[in-house]
Amino acid sequence: MSDSRKVILAGATGWAGSALARGIVRQHDLRLVGAVGRRSAGRPLGELLNLPSVEGTVSATAEEAIAQAGGCDVYVEYSKPADMVALKRNVLTALAGGAHVVVASSGLSDADYAEIDAAARHAGKGVLACGNFALTAVLLQKFAEMAARVVPHFEIIDYAKDSKPDAPSGTGRELALRLGRVRQPELGVPLDRVNGPAGVRGATVNGVQVHALRVPGFVLGIEVVFGMPDQRLHIRHEAGGSAEPYVGGALLAIRKVDTLVGVVRGLDQVMEL
Repeated sequence: MSDSRKVILAGATGWAGSALARGIVRQHDLRLVGAVGRRSAGRPLGELLNLPSVEGTVSATAEEAIAQAGGCDVYVEYSKPADMVALKRNVLTALAGGAHVVVASSGLSDADYAEIDAAARHAGKGVLACGNFALTAVLLQKFAEMAARVVPHFEIIDYAKDSKPDAPSGTGRELALRLGRVRQPELGVPLDRVNGPAGVRGATVNGVQVHALRVPGFVLGIEVVFGMPDQRLHIRHEAGGSAEPYVGGALLAIRKVDTLVGVVRGLDQVMEL
């Protein structure tokens, strides 16, 4: 147990975070030593997770959790993106405290990640930012990058439930970033010549048009539509109602983040694909 990585998890009592917390507890090489959550701050973590063997209480901030645990090896940010200023502050605090960081929360901007990257490199620590830990979502990213090298026209549709406040999702933002690096998609009609209401063609994210659909019935989905004359390719990932598909990928990220320095986007960057 002394060689186990000490992990602090922000969002440990949430839908996905609680599944990950239980997953961490089941591992022999990882140890959950703290948690961060504003609503549950001060309450016993083991009680909230229904795991009596888990000790400690939930802290309100990363600074409090790190102090209470006496430091950690990996800080995982899995909070809901209600307060992005606080979320970024927690990440920067964790880096300053000597921890590597896994970011699973969506909503941080490219400018935020540039600031985090500078802090991580100064500290000599890695930050692995994953818009999605599900294997099928990771494969979608890789397949879409392959297609973008060949097909010049493509756009992204980002699906989620109506209560999701951030648009696009972290998955959609990460995908747009990656595809935009492969190539800037061609547009049949330049955006400034579109006849219609502002934004009707979606938002431009790293040069890629992204359309965020928010209606009940979705958990999370992401689709890239590629088009060439008389042919079209759709690559789509759909998430179900369980958080379990995200646990394995998150555990992999926790184990691999200490091999990095600075910000790296995408779980596939630490996988053999």
